[in-house]
Amino acid sequence: MAAAESRRETLGDWLAWAEAEYARRGLALGQVATSAHDEALYLLLRTLGLPIESGAAVLARRLAPAETAAVARVLRRRILDRVPAAYLTREAWLGGHRFYVDERAIIPRSYFLEIIPQLPRLLKKPPAGVRRAADVCTGSGCLAVLLARRFPRARIDAIDLSAGALAVAKINVAQHGLAGRVTLHRSDVFTAVPPARYDVILCNPPYEPSALMRTLPPEFKQEPRLALDGGRDGLEVIRRLLTQARARLTDDGLLLVEVGGLRAAMEAAFGHLQPRWLPTQDGTNCVCAIAAHRLQRSPTDQHVNR
Repeated sequence: MAAAESRRETLGDWLAWAEAEYARRGLALGQVATSAHDEALYLLLRTLGLPIESGAAVLARRLAPAETAAVARVLRRRILDRVPAAYLTREAWLGGHRFYVDERAIIPRSYFLEIIPQLPRLLKKPPAGVRRAADVCTGSGCLAVLLARRFPRARIDAIDLSAGALAVAKINVAQHGLAGRVTLHRSDVFTAVPPARYDVILCNPPYEPSALMRTLPPEFKQEPRLALDGGRDGLEVIRRLLTQARARLTDDGLLLVEVGGLRAAMEAAFGHLQPRWLPTQDGTNCVCAIAAHRLQRSPTDQHVNR
């Protein structure tokens, strides 16, 4: 890698080389961007302190020796050590908002970025009418922040079992000026959270079946296992959530859960709850909404606690 550095003089040279190396070495994508071009360009721009929105003209920029060394160093860690780009830059972006992230928390990414703007319509009430919301398995706290922004009068409870993730969430809540409305709780779902009833509960839980954890790409294995491993069938946290959410929702409240590839498993186990699958731009439609009255009327114990 070092021997050919002198032949890469411009930012565009480094970008082309990085894209080729991503492909040659089979680097995994999806944590920051879905294309090698977008992720490598982002990493280069952030390493050089250049704006993310820089135009194509920046690719002709020649690098000074110190910049070349910095770019080579960060690409070595990404390409050879397979460190996720977000852990290298200590940031992730959702909905135009910047969030701090490090190895204590899963890298922010969620279909809830598409769903949260639609929540007033789904709840059939204006944003000002939502008084309380919960983000279960909050991780870095990014979704709790987005909830607080969408519902300016709401109090938000952000819940996670990991003390490390909550330390990251605390940074993000403070940086977004929301410490007065977002409360962090260390808890296994709602077990250690004081009694409250919510207009909306959302959860992006760990949902990878344990047996699949060892097959994950190296980049994903560097994220906290607690944030990914959903137990034998991927549904362990979801079962606890469905049981505990009954007493936590208002009468017209809504529970929303992102389940990844477990839609069929959710339908098989909890189809009696009549989950409504919400459309997403890529067609995966892996976020379901369950009305409070479905949880309260349905005999879920035999399904949820088995």
